Amino acid sequence: MPVALPLHDEAARRLREEIFAGQLVPGSFLDEAVLCERLAISRTPLREALKVLVAEGLLRHEPRRGCFVAQVTERDLDEIFPVIALLEGRAAFEATRNAGAADVAALQALHDRLQEHAAASRIPEYYEANHSIHEAFITLADNRWLAQVIGDLRKILRLARLQQLHAPGRLQQSLAEHLAVFAALRAGDSLAAEQAMRTHLLHQREALRDIARHHQSRLSP
Repeated sequence: MPVALPLHDEAARRLREEIFAGQLVPGSFLDEAVLCERLAISRTPLREALKVLVAEGLLRHEPRRGCFVAQVTERDLDEIFPVIALLEGRAAFEATRNAGAADVAALQALHDRLQEHAAASRIPEYYEANHSIHEAFITLADNRWLAQVIGDLRKILRLARLQQLHAPGRLQQSLAEHLAVFAALRAGDSLAAEQAMRTHLLHQREALRDIARHHQSRLSP
């Protein structure tokens, strides 16, 4: 039987899901009275939940005004991607050192699925397989501090609701990058796996920048 979460943890979980789903949009104000009624909790656990989400970077608190859903700027993305590239590169390095035959076989199955979705241009399914592969590398790295920091940064990136695979040619480029990381792991080359993963993350940022430029050019008269 699952153990019930404390009230503030359950409230934080529900609000987090609503933020990621876009039901609470970036920049929106969180009315405590409304939330208390909707979540059926008192102010104390709600405020504890809000503190958790502020600490995660999903909300921002303004003195005498309250909490707002955080907004991720282009500058934020420019600052986050080089950091997460370093961290996930390190995860790939450690995963390669730790990988056994069973791990390689499991990763092969994930990459086969990734290739199938890419061939069929199934972007939502590709995103899911892509996420599973990144999680597999982090798990295989077996470094809880690395996993914690990457997880925190990925929450911020989810808040931005990024769609870098919609950039022209990005789907096939992403697939090639993943296969390069996996080839290095399979060869037992930790340094090559680290560099390939860093390149993969930095190319994601470039794709997002291209999409932003294209969108801006369409809006310009």
